[in-house]
Amino acid sequence: MADRKIIAVLGATGAQGGGLARAILDDDTGEFALRAVTRNPQSDKGRALAAEGAEVVRADLDDVASLKRAFDGAYGVFGLTNFWEHFSPAKETQQGRNIAEAAAAAGVKHVVWSTFEDTRKWVPLDDNRMPTLQERYKVPHFDAKAEADSAFREHGVPTTFLYTSFYWDNAINFGTGPKRGEDGVLGLAMPMGDARLPGIAAADIGPAVLGIFKAGDHYIGRTVGVAGEHLTGQQMAQGFARVLGEEVRYHAVPADVYRGFGFPGADDMGNMFQFKRDFNDDYTRVRSVAETRRLNPSLRTFDQWLAENGSRIPRE
Repeated sequence: MADRKIIAVLGATGAQGGGLARAILDDDTGEFALRAVTRNPQSDKGRALAAEGAEVVRADLDDVASLKRAFDGAYGVFGLTNFWEHFSPAKETQQGRNIAEAAAAAGVKHVVWSTFEDTRKWVPLDDNRMPTLQERYKVPHFDAKAEADSAFREHGVPTTFLYTSFYWDNAINFGTGPKRGEDGVLGLAMPMGDARLPGIAAADIGPAVLGIFKAGDHYIGRTVGVAGEHLTGQQMAQGFARVLGEEVRYHAVPADVYRGFGFPGADDMGNMFQFKRDFNDDYTRVRSVAETRRLNPSLRTFDQWLAENGSRIPRE
């Protein structure tokens, strides 16, 4: 590992971080070595990474000292937070700031920080087109990450700001796939109207991030958005129908209806979809499929992802 550049990967046993860990381990060039950072190195996934040659270390996003230790000697860091673990925007912002502080202290040469737009730049808090949530956010899991962006600049950390897209995998494990209605027909409900939704296979993010690191300084100071395709809700419903072998109807529900669905975070998700719909040109423009494919030549289309994962999609 001494002759290779170490990439410390936060969330190395999760979706984004796990994809990057896999990409580093599978990279034939051997340019980078994987330091998998996780809260529980003794988990099954942590042990599996260690068995494949990764250095697996413990750190907690709420503990700056542990992050400094995890980043010590690393060339690069992949940083991300997970709002859906705790639903606290303030906690998420602080965790992002902790990553920036630790990366600066460790003298890291390149951080790829997984963040999002601050939606309040498009919809100020006093704009009633969408409700304000928790008194100071429009889309909490976007805005909270964006609030941490400044910390990377203030600490002088060489940073690439990564904007991801809607995970197609959410149809499997986050409940956003087709649901069976009272009439027995599957329906895909999203408040997107006929706007296009940038989406991506979660596993394709990691190889794109590795491409950013391989490009050296090229992407430092830049915002890079990744997407596999930009599809309308109707196109996604048709794709689901093909792989599931039955009708799937697209329901372009109003955002207010979606916010009232009642599951944890429904208001946040409703606002998120509305933001993507109402400012679709701005949202899609920064998520270039062509650039993502340059970074990850094996990038999947939605149909390719469906072919691999169709059997895992619940038919509730």
